[in-house]
Amino acid sequence: MRKLLYNVVILLSAIQMTHAANNPFFGKFKTPFETPPFDKIKIEHYEPAFDEGIKQMEKEVQEIANNPQPATFENTVVALERSGKLLETVSSVFFNVLGAEANDEMMEISQRVSPKLSQTSNNIFLNEKLLARVKSIYDKKEQLNLSTEDAKLLEDLYESFKANGATLNKDDKEKYRKLSMDLSMLTLQFDQNALKDKNRFELLITDENELSGLPESARDAAAMLAKSKDKNGWLFNLSAPSYIPFMRYSDKRDLREKMYREYMSVGNKGDEFDNKDIIKKIVNIRLEIAQLMGFKNYAEYALEHTMAKNSANVYKLLNQLLEAYKPIAINEYNAVEGFALGTEKENITVMPWDWSYYSEKLRDIRFKVNDEMTRPYFELSNVKKGVFGLATQLYGITFKENKKIPVYHPEVDAYEVYDADGKFLAILYTDFFPRDGKQSGAWMNNIKAQYKDKDGKDSRPQIVIVMNFTRPTDTKPSLLSFDEVNTLLHEFGHSLHGMLAQGTYSSLSGTSVYRDFVELPSQIMENWLTEKEFLDQIAVHYQTGEKIPQEMIQSLVNASNFNAGYLCCRQLSFGLLDMAWHTLEQPFDGDVATFEKKAWAPTVIVPEVPEALMGTSFGHIFSGGYAAGYYGYKWAEVLDADAFSVFKSKGIFNKEVAKSFRDNILSKGGTEDPAVLYKRFRGQEPTIDALLIRNGIKK
Repeated sequence: MRKLLYNVVILLSAIQMTHAANNPFFGKFKTPFETPPFDKIKIEHYEPAFDEGIKQMEKEVQEIANNPQPATFENTVVALERSGKLLETVSSVFFNVLGAEANDEMMEISQRVSPKLSQTSNNIFLNEKLLARVKSIYDKKEQLNLSTEDAKLLEDLYESFKANGATLNKDDKEKYRKLSMDLSMLTLQFDQNALKDKNRFELLITDENELSGLPESARDAAAMLAKSKDKNGWLFNLSAPSYIPFMRYSDKRDLREKMYREYMSVGNKGDEFDNKDIIKKIVNIRLEIAQLMGFKNYAEYALEHTMAKNSANVYKLLNQLLEAYKPIAINEYNAVEGFALGTEKENITVMPWDWSYYSEKLRDIRFKVNDEMTRPYFELSNVKKGVFGLATQLYGITFKENKKIPVYHPEVDAYEVYDADGKFLAILYTDFFPRDGKQSGAWMNNIKAQYKDKDGKDSRPQIVIVMNFTRPTDTKPSLLSFDEVNTLLHEFGHSLHGMLAQGTYSSLSGTSVYRDFVELPSQIMENWLTEKEFLDQIAVHYQTGEKIPQEMIQSLVNASNFNAGYLCCRQLSFGLLDMAWHTLEQPFDGDVATFEKKAWAPTVIVPEVPEALMGTSFGHIFSGGYAAGYYGYKWAEVLDADAFSVFKSKGIFNKEVAKSFRDNILSKGGTEDPAVLYKRFRGQEPTIDALLIRNGIKK
């Protein structure tokens, strides 16, 4: 019997070693630029890699905490910064794939590993020995003569310990441990509920008369989607390339209403994917965490280390913008409704499902331009080339596609990125089209952030930008709307922030900045899209090769501020909703819909629909890291308009200005206070004047 047991143990050990040997995460990636070997990574590789990564991380942390030598910046702060490489690698790969190519098995893994990751984080930040070492260094930081970057690393680390409960008493630490783990699971569940609920809706049209008003591009895409699902007819869903054209062009008001109601009921159907109770739990846990830390509400807790600093400054910004833009938005609504009344020759109230439809028609009449006119000039591969070319003009960087780099889906492309002097800068992955397993929206992520290793070698970043653009059809390539081109510029701006990073520590690299500063590099890129010089370069007819006509360029520029008041109020509504949830000072047990309507009431322009609910799919604030931070988009607009005014005054391709922006903003990441970095670039504090002038609110 003993011999039998011994043989079983030996056999099991051999099996485990074989599995480890076959797991790509358990060795150096033998790929170009050590990129993840997506072609070899299988779903069953993730959990063992997570477990081993957690084991290694906790071992390294214990060694740092129990180091018998006195705590120093190098043996404690830098050692912590460089710990957990395996866990960091598997986490970044897994969660990037989860967002872009999820399936039930991946979602189940995420639900199993998320509590483990929360527990690991808590084990680090609630480790008293570790805190004592970090605090001993922090307390004497003035005597250490640290560089600006080193001082920022130390400050951020100590503040992270405080924010994660390290200074709490024993009982409160245990409360925090449980609350943070519960919150992790709830935010994950929120995301997955929204994705599953969104994916189960389809509108199948079999009568061609029901397609009235829809342009050929929308019909072709719908026919192709139906074909891919083995259905006859035209299939529409809630993904942006399907939903937006339908709402903008369909003559069928009843179908527009149906689509709108479905879109605004994601996560709000009273079934297993309903998010209302999850919202309550999330905001109440956040409140409890904040009050545990000594703050009156979650917003004050979250805003402490931002440019805004506190909720009073956030509300000041939102209200200042609301005062300037709401009168304009009301006039815009009246103009659209007046147009609708004149068009229909009958009494009509423009409802949310009418807004895009009549706005587009009015825009077309006023400016003689619409998406269907411009789409042929915005073929995806050419637009991508133009956006890459803009980076070349500004920063001298170039892009070279490498088909030997493994990708996580056949539609993903990988590029090597080089600086003006030929030095390798980064790997950039691009992922453009919607899929059932992909989250909605658009985003940029690190697969690997830039950093310098212990020998000073510069480890360059690996960046992915993910979108949900109009797919090619059987007869046409992917032809983008003006908004989709804008989205590409936005996410590409984020990628530049990551690719041009020049720091020592990955935790301060690229987009690792204050939440209300992170959108500046992305939103400033959008400004070029309404500049004639850039449009003339980027927009070429996909069939004839002719450049976009100058009169169409002028129409696009003239139309750039169309409904600017409404669009601003819409963004402000999201910011006010976010702040309302996160300035609660008592646990919430009311009606989610009633709360939402009251929170954004000051911004309402178009009549509301009582049943419609946005919060149950509002991933930005309930699962995406923007809690008490959505205002950052408007703050970044203030910054980007102010910053772009420098380009406007000296030339939109001015290399001197671009170099200053790169050196002071893009390359610095979070190594310094963003207010200092911005003022160094701009030479003065930002004001809202440039934004008001850009939007035609102020002359």
